[in-house]
Amino acid sequence: MSAVETRDGVDNLRVLDEALKRRTIAVISHPDAGKSTLTEALLLHAHAIGQAGATHGKAGRRATVSDWMTMEKERGISISSAAIQFTHRDTIINLVDTPGHADFSEDTYRVLAAVDAAVMLVDAAKGLESQTMKLFEVCKRRGIPLITMINKWDRPGGDALALMDEIEKRTGLFPTPLTWPVGESGDFRGLVDCDSGQFVRFHRTAGGATIASEETVPAEDATAIAGPAWQTAVEETGLLREEGHRHDESLFLSAASTPVLFGAAALNIGVRQLLDTLVDLAPSAEARADTSGVRRAVNSAFSGFVFKVQSGMDSNHRDRVAFVRVCSGVFERGMTVTHEPSGRPFATKYAQQMFGKDRETVDMAWPGDIVGLINASALRPGDTLFTGGPVVYPPMPRFQPEHFRAVRSTDSSKHKQFRKGIEQLDHEGVIQVLHSDRRGDQTPILAAVGPMQFEVAAERMANEYRAPIAFDALPYTVACLIDAETAKVLAKHSSIEVTMASDGRMIALFANEWKLRTLRREHPELTLDSVSAE
Repeated sequence: MSAVETRDGVDNLRVLDEALKRRTIAVISHPDAGKSTLTEALLLHAHAIGQAGATHGKAGRRATVSDWMTMEKERGISISSAAIQFTHRDTIINLVDTPGHADFSEDTYRVLAAVDAAVMLVDAAKGLESQTMKLFEVCKRRGIPLITMINKWDRPGGDALALMDEIEKRTGLFPTPLTWPVGESGDFRGLVDCDSGQFVRFHRTAGGATIASEETVPAEDATAIAGPAWQTAVEETGLLREEGHRHDESLFLSAASTPVLFGAAALNIGVRQLLDTLVDLAPSAEARADTSGVRRAVNSAFSGFVFKVQSGMDSNHRDRVAFVRVCSGVFERGMTVTHEPSGRPFATKYAQQMFGKDRETVDMAWPGDIVGLINASALRPGDTLFTGGPVVYPPMPRFQPEHFRAVRSTDSSKHKQFRKGIEQLDHEGVIQVLHSDRRGDQTPILAAVGPMQFEVAAERMANEYRAPIAFDALPYTVACLIDAETAKVLAKHSSIEVTMASDGRMIALFANEWKLRTLRREHPELTLDSVSAE
């Protein structure tokens, strides 16, 4: 095929050019490191919004663009991923804000399947926390390049050099600072631009609601402004350079090194530098491997995969949005694609671009873009869509559930709504739904990674489906995949419950690991596999 031939009616060169303009990014961190605040700050600096959500403390905090669910606004945490597209320096950035609470790790893992790079946000005072490390391991396994942002330098915290050592020792990534703080944490004077050696000085605004103006000061004039803090910063950056801490694009793209920046997202300091780094260093949309390992070129016929399904984003309509990452070719609204799992045609009449909860109709999208397909009831997370030659992208990961509760409707007249709502939550991957012969269809079992998932399920059932629910605690903490022969054996054990998932998997529930180990020892012939899949 020549360079001027077309795929889906669009010039191949146009597809390649549009793909080069895209950056599809996730932000990962431990809860309360400032992910949603950083998202707002990035949008503010890209002039996508006029005022950031962070104002004078939590009591006066406006809801952020990416946190739109009622629980998110009330608790000040992210519990659903939100896709936002904006432009900076003629580059289109698709930013996916991920859930901040560990109970919603499964949603975050799905998002990481859809991005080309990630920003690892680190609290200056706390360093690399447990959830950050869990998500880092996912990025590492998938070879996702990471840009590190040390946040909250305006507050008392750790030592900058010590943080570099921690990053290198705990992640194995070689840190290469692009900016360096002038002043210790809690006494933030500005930044050293490690490339030019100049001093970047900031002028804060009230509550960080608007962009903090900045000026670049020549190195020879910086001492008069910042005093000994400048000299310390110069000495530290000089030491790092002598030790080889310089950015190497090939090492970064191979996920062997991580560029590091410092800032304070709540004050909008250091945010422009991060935006520029995303444009200059983050990879654009590239060929993706299918399940057979073959990489599908971005200028092939259209293909994409569903990484999230979300209901309730529009309070006026009970619609359902399937978030699709475009992997190759061009998406055109109204085109008919093939739904790989069923082999059936799927019409894309209602396609929209997301800006948090807000949306607008999109007519075309390119590799790297995220498209919301409305009322796509047939689509599930992990489904592949394509035109032309068939393709199947790797499935979404599943997590090992550790919490189990029987769920029942508290209003017998709402059985139809109850059943529909539970099926929908399962369909979206909000929570795993299991059915057991012991309980019947009236009382399914909900399986969760963390207990807050039950709260989300209850809130959505009450508000979206008008079917309030109640939970009964179950004495299980471990689940295993089993086959039909194993199920026959386990059915004889009253302390073990055999269930069926909606996708046909048979899952056995155990009280604890000891019970499972005992069974494996006594019956080595049985099939007892992990529920999780990466």
